[in-house]
Amino acid sequence: MADDSNNLQQGAVDRQGAIGSYAAIGDSFTEGVGDPGPDGRFVGWADRLAVLLADRLPEPGPATGDFRYANLAVRGRLLDQIVEEQVPRAKELAPDLVSFCAGGNDIIRPGTDPDDVAERFERAVADLTRSVGTVMVTTGFDTRGVPVLRHLRGKIATYTAHVRAIADRYDCPVLDLWSLRSVQDRRAWDGDRLHLSPEGHTRVALRAAQVLGLDVPADPDQPWPPQPPRGTLEIRRDDIHWAREYLVPWIGRRLRGESSGDHVEPKRPDLLPL
Repeated sequence: MADDSNNLQQGAVDRQGAIGSYAAIGDSFTEGVGDPGPDGRFVGWADRLAVLLADRLPEPGPATGDFRYANLAVRGRLLDQIVEEQVPRAKELAPDLVSFCAGGNDIIRPGTDPDDVAERFERAVADLTRSVGTVMVTTGFDTRGVPVLRHLRGKIATYTAHVRAIADRYDCPVLDLWSLRSVQDRRAWDGDRLHLSPEGHTRVALRAAQVLGLDVPADPDQPWPPQPPRGTLEIRRDDIHWAREYLVPWIGRRLRGESSGDHVEPKRPDLLPL
């Protein structure tokens, strides 16, 4: 049934013709944290998807124009902040496609209710779908292999089920990250174990393009090359390094009420040609 649903979603997007403009909204995942570019700014799956979408268009000309792309995402943003800061801008830009990934930072906070987060997410989806061509929503990852988030797997699964149901109600394509098996490999993740690596972002971009009905140059679920087994001492050394470099500072920011996105502005706030 899931495959049939995805095929229907892809067909719905294809019938609308080529996508000429795209705006991405969300948090660090969509901003591209973990995937640094040569200029020091993050790249990420949404930027990579934009390139795939642009390559699908005919050569720019008076009739077609240039493919235009905006990325409004900012690391650390909670759902209500995204709805307040980014959704109105996305509506103003009115692109052919919006990708909407939000709620993850809410879900990992102690005491949050995934049902409540989903209700607020649905209101934002309803608002967006009245103003833009297509809204692609994104599920959570299966976190069974992410040490710092493994204990939240049930909570994330509940929210993911809500997101899929909301997508059904509003006829939204679904970027289903829970089913993307390739990101279960540790090589898909950055050293902080919270954000994707460049290869992980690439695989998500390929899956997103598939959801939108594009032919992609590689299989996002292609198996990783084999690696030699890791010894207990190596794993322990990596865990100690990770705790010192990433976990302790992350906990410190939480205790101080700080966010990694404080004073960060969207990297691409306007619909501009690539």
